[in-house]
Amino acid sequence: MYAGGRVVARKAAACKLGGMGRWYGKLLGFFAGAALLRVNPLLGALVGLLIGHAFDADWFRSPRDNPYRVLGLTDEATDAEVDLAYRRLITQYHPDKLTGAADELRRQAEARAREINGAYDRIQTLRKRKA
Repeated sequence: MYAGGRVVARKAAACKLGGMGRWYGKLLGFFAGAALLRVNPLLGALVGLLIGHAFDADWFRSPRDNPYRVLGLTDEATDAEVDLAYRRLITQYHPDKLTGAADELRRQAEARAREINGAYDRIQTLRKRKA
């Protein structure tokens, strides 16, 4: 029941945007493609539209650029889900838990903990901007 309600809430949020999401990359790609491929502007516009869609859908973005992916979540996750994932991962990778372990393992845990903390801070910053 709860999961179904959450799906309905997500669909309602998507409908607020009209289901479009980002569109400006598609528009820019359409006109740029038509202008650059003057021999066949329709083909150029179509190719530009596809490239613009790829940029709008973040196909070219590195997984490290997405802080939600570091925590194993999507951007539709609630604040409680973000906090739970952060606490679960930071307790798993906290360097203080590896006091007697090898130096290399400790360095890897420190790097992963820094990545988790950075992702959590980035999500908090992004959510404060939206509010």
